[in-house]
Amino acid sequence: MQVILHLGVHCTDEDRLLKGLLRNADSWRHAGVAIPGPSRYRRLLSEAVNSIASGRPTPEAREILIDSILSEDPEDVKRLVLSHRNFLSVPKLALQDGLLYRLAERRLGTLRELFAEDHLELHIGLRDFATWLPALLAESPDEHLGALLHGADPMHLRWSSLLRRIRAALPDVPITAWANEDTPLIWGQLLRRMGGQPLDRKITGAFDMLAAVIAPEGMRRFRAFLKENPDLPEPQKRKVMAAFMDKYALDEAVEEELDLPGWDGAYVDMLSELYDEDLEVIAAMDQVTLVLP
Repeated sequence: MQVILHLGVHCTDEDRLLKGLLRNADSWRHAGVAIPGPSRYRRLLSEAVNSIASGRPTPEAREILIDSILSEDPEDVKRLVLSHRNFLSVPKLALQDGLLYRLAERRLGTLRELFAEDHLELHIGLRDFATWLPALLAESPDEHLGALLHGADPMHLRWSSLLRRIRAALPDVPITAWANEDTPLIWGQLLRRMGGQPLDRKITGAFDMLAAVIAPEGMRRFRAFLKENPDLPEPQKRKVMAAFMDKYALDEAVEEELDLPGWDGAYVDMLSELYDEDLEVIAAMDQVTLVLP
């Protein structure tokens, strides 16, 4: 069985990716794709990993977990798609000890042992630290960024470091990553990739994120353009989407107001520049696919 785990990160899609997958669950079921609701597995998955963290899973642990997660016969399932943004940690511990998701290797290693007979894949959305840290602070009980950082310097944080740690711990597990800022343009691709569908297959909700960030008039014009050009290849389609975003983007949807002590425009710009450079590093990493517009 293929086991696909979407790890978040925090403050990226806010479960919208899972909701998009669930909208397509019925039409993909005949191909052996199972997309259970989160209430069926999030607590169970965390409890299972916590309970066997200090040992090895029993031979029957996987079967018990799969039977609890699935409503269908496991023999009919070829691809199990899960999404759990708190699997690596809760928001307030995302930078515990000054390290991005300090327990990532341990928790994912335990998960790999639990699904040892399966093909595990990880999917993870990334975000510019200039906007991610303020958003993460808003989701944690900490009142000040310093408490959340645990000594980490935002200028030294790199998503590539987290991915390298995961790759070193799980060298046989492929990772699909993307920049959260690109999601309006690649939303359909993310849904298809997680669902194991052809990248040109028509699906439900492929443009939901685009519709969330551009004016209704722009969305009407975009859909009319697609109707007039039904055979437009995906790369060209994304170029058209980018053009519509440039013209019809809603300021409140694409612009974020940052107000943290000591963070002036130059500091924010530098964080964003470092993030862009880090994405280039990630794009060149072995066994990591960076989904681009």
